[in-house]
Amino acid sequence: MYSLSDYGELIADRVRMEAFAEALRRTVKPGSVVLEIGTGPGIFAIFACQLGAGRVVAIEPQGIIQSARENADINQCSDRIEFIEGLSTNVSPSVQADVVISDIRGVLPPFGSHIPSIVDARRRFLRAGGVLIPREETIWGAVVETPKHYSEIVDPWERNVLDIGMGATRRLAVNALLKVRVTPDQLLASPQLWMTMNYLTIEDQPFRGEMRWTIERDALGHGIVAWFDSDLADGVSFSNAPGAPHAIYASLFFPWTHPIQLAKGETVCIQLEAIPATDDYVWRWTTRVEPVDTSGKVRHLFDQSTLATSMVSLDTLRKLASGHTPRLSGEGVLDRTILSMMDGRSTLEEISRKLAVEFPDRFSGWHDAMKFVGAVSRKYSL
Repeated sequence: MYSLSDYGELIADRVRMEAFAEALRRTVKPGSVVLEIGTGPGIFAIFACQLGAGRVVAIEPQGIIQSARENADINQCSDRIEFIEGLSTNVSPSVQADVVISDIRGVLPPFGSHIPSIVDARRRFLRAGGVLIPREETIWGAVVETPKHYSEIVDPWERNVLDIGMGATRRLAVNALLKVRVTPDQLLASPQLWMTMNYLTIEDQPFRGEMRWTIERDALGHGIVAWFDSDLADGVSFSNAPGAPHAIYASLFFPWTHPIQLAKGETVCIQLEAIPATDDYVWRWTTRVEPVDTSGKVRHLFDQSTLATSMVSLDTLRKLASGHTPRLSGEGVLDRTILSMMDGRSTLEEISRKLAVEFPDRFSGWHDAMKFVGAVSRKYSL
């Protein structure tokens, strides 16, 4: 969920804003149909109208969409923008778009619903020969020396003020990713390409690739950083690479289990995977460090995954097991009761009053029940 300050930071990022604005200038023609996924406060939808778009469909699942409607009124283009509150994957296409624009990635493109949303929009919303913005992104990585960021991850567990051993939690913490900014001189080898994502052909699937570096100087390596170059339109691109103009995205740090003293000429090889999960991606990175002597020996081997940071309890794992026989909890019974009353005829107050009568030990009155009913309504009702 974005906050107002998050939207403000996105709009304040000149690198991002100027690149997307120029891409729209080069692709939106008089009368074009433009669809935006994740319009936020509506700035790109409004800009598309100013460029001559005949119709704009602006989709946004969060409440900021009301502010976008008001911004469209202020800029006298609300008659050309159709605002739709919800996820784009749940919207039935009423139009074929000439241009589909989105910026719902994270620090790297495999993030949340970004790629599934693009695949769905390409199939259902984009007319033949239409344009996607961005159209392609490449992801790069490099071995990095960054003691400051590594310390941010491990220090709470290695150097706490009570001097209590927290090694069990440290083992989890080194599987967490961190948004960082590093400089080119912190990279220990030339960047290597991990993945090219062409949004006109991409499918939502596990993304796997290997990167191999020859270390260029003696140093203490702490992991790798990864970033993307974004191709938005002919002659329009930007990057969040180390040394690129400051942008909101920064880079993503994949730490190692422990720092490694690396020697010039040694080889570091990483198999990096982004695996689609329920609502995001699980990242896995397997690291091999091979000595200079080309003996084939592996000096270090790490196998890490963000799955290790999920902190799933044994009780939760039990409930996920294929042989588990589930029974509804008390909260589940409440949900089921409310859903059975959501018949298209009863108001939330009427449902709340019935719920308070049926579960007097749970609710002090219908106003108390209304909080619970409202939450279920928000999630499931039309």
